[in-house]
Amino acid sequence: KSVMKILITGITGFVGSHLAEYIINLKERHEVYGLVRWRSPRDNLANIYNEISLLEADLVDLSSIIRTIKTINPDIIFHLAAQSYVLTSFNSPIHTLFTNAIGTANLLEAVRIVGIDPVIHVCSSSEVYGQVSEKDVPIKETCLFNPASPYAVSKVAEDMLALQYWLSYKIRTIRTRMFTHTGPRRGDVFAMSFFAKQIAAAELGLRETVVYVGNLKSVRTFCDVRDAVRAYWMMVNKCRAGEVYNIGGERTLTIGEALDILLSFSTKKFEIRVDPKLIRPSDVTLQIPCIDKFRNETGWRPEIPLEKTLQDLLDYWREELKRSPWKVVTVVK
Repeated sequence: KSVMKILITGITGFVGSHLAEYIINLKERHEVYGLVRWRSPRDNLANIYNEISLLEADLVDLSSIIRTIKTINPDIIFHLAAQSYVLTSFNSPIHTLFTNAIGTANLLEAVRIVGIDPVIHVCSSSEVYGQVSEKDVPIKETCLFNPASPYAVSKVAEDMLALQYWLSYKIRTIRTRMFTHTGPRRGDVFAMSFFAKQIAAAELGLRETVVYVGNLKSVRTFCDVRDAVRAYWMMVNKCRAGEVYNIGGERTLTIGEALDILLSFSTKKFEIRVDPKLIRPSDVTLQIPCIDKFRNETGWRPEIPLEKTLQDLLDYWREELKRSPWKVVTVVK
């Protein structure tokens, strides 16, 4: 296999760091580059810090993206960087739209201006479908958009920009609409990670044995982040430009049932309390994907059981809080 230059936007984040690790661990000697802002925390890259190259740039600054694209001349771009918190998007809708929609336009425009021909994975989201009716479940790629948050609207824009740059300029974009995924390093504003962090903090005596929750009745299909990045790698190597793919796990349960699995890994007894601040202004309560299209083209299927995903997530927080007890504070919007 030829050695490729791979650029990952959002490399310091949850999925980006796992993807970089996955590519490095293939031992195929690909060159992995990542975009970072000057204030991006590097903790997630601790295991591979010496094996990747980080370049400072910001998606909302077109000149910095053009310069970076020229410097690297990448064969593959994984565009994962985003303001990715649904709840935050209600408080900061303009920032969310600017980062996600304008940021994606800048990236695609930079590729067009520099005149290179990479494969570009644009990470859309299952949130673009919004609340679907029972007759549309499992959700196919042809399901109409019905975004229920500023975040979802920004992802519709990313998704359609990627399509438009393929149709207009033959820039080889491939879009994914990833459904719920979790695992170690997940930000603590996401439900399962927030629960795991509260459990770990209570075990270490850093807070009371209460787990604060939002809507536990939402139905989700869970996928491990390590299965997700394996899917992304297969996709850029096997899938067709201009196409869009749903990707997600096969295990469907309510948020409450997933919380029960997490609680079973702890010897402590917890009280569950609903916090009104954790309820979204409009919620998407039914997200079950049809992943047939992606599976038929790649042969991918999820391999990591949810129990292992949640155990690893809880262990991640146990280690993090042992090392940095001050991280116990979570900003609830």
